[in-house]
This record gives sequence, structure tokens and C-alpha cells, in this order.
Amino acid sequence: MIVELYTSAFCGPCRAARAVLAEAVRLVPAARLEEVDVAADTGRAGAAGVTSTPTVLVRTGEGAEVFRATGVPTLPQALAAMGRAG
Repeated sequence: MIVELYTSAFCGPCRAARAVLAEAVRLVPAARLEEVDVAADTGRAGAAGVTSTPTVLVRTGEGAEVFRATGVPTLPQALAAMGRAG
């Protein structure tokens, strides 16, 4: 599964989201965290429909989106979303 974190350089909540997701990925070895800077990769952010940061997407290994949220997730929320990706 892939956990995508869309961030921007001056986003304070992005740092908190990064910490929560890093811990979630540590607890779920099958997960991989990918951080995308929306300014550096406007194409990927646009294709994903990201309009604010932080935005978190969780995808299955095949790439299907199973969860999307803006803001800082809690660890239980992140783990539950990752559970949907199997």
C-alpha cells in the first residue's frame, strides 16, 4: 500500500502530519510513505486533485484510492485508513 502525503514548504500542519504518518508506516511494514511537495510536483498534485496541504491519500498496491483527508490525521485514523488498503 502507498500512503501519499501532499505538503508545501511553509505548512506547519504538514510537519505534524509527516510525524503521524511516519509512525503509522513504521507500525505497518507493508506500507510505503511518499511525500509530494505540491510546488515541486504540480502535475502529480493536480492529477490527484489536491487543493490544500496537508492532504493524505491511501492507495492499494494497485493504485486504487481508498482514503482521502485534508489536515493532520490522528494515528488511529491513519491506521484505520491503511487497513482499508489491505
